[in-house]
Amino acid sequence: MATIEQDMIREQASIAPLLTISETAAQRLLAMMREKELEGYSLRVFVAGGGCSGLQYGMTFDNEIREDEHTLAAYGLSMIIDPVSARYITGASIDYVDNIMGGGFKIDNPNAVASCGCGHSFRTDEGADDADASGGYGCSSSSCSR
Repeated sequence: MATIEQDMIREQASIAPLLTISETAAQRLLAMMREKELEGYSLRVFVAGGGCSGLQYGMTFDNEIREDEHTLAAYGLSMIIDPVSARYITGASIDYVDNIMGGGFKIDNPNAVASCGCGHSFRTDEGADDADASGGYGCSSSSCSR
């Protein structure tokens, strides 16, 4: 019995969180939501087909949560992730970086085996399946420049 319990504890410890966000990124997004008067909205994080590496990240504010979607909360920010996108970004983290080149959100994704220089587009080791990923929400840009 002790062996089974130890195995279960090890399995639980090795499960990566679906998505993490830094306090800096969360505070920046909350400020944007206040500025746009988006009371009751969440950050929708998704993956769509496109970009120069096959898949691209997307973020938008949304106030509709579908039944099969994942919801998370951190630092007062609620986030929504659809099941298809979750497959590609499990374990990823979002940060806000402000440097000499300007500020912006940076996604660090352990599932990406290649990415473009701008950091908005990536490819996973699933290769052929990536072209079919849409996250169900599409993207307004067909290139990785935003």
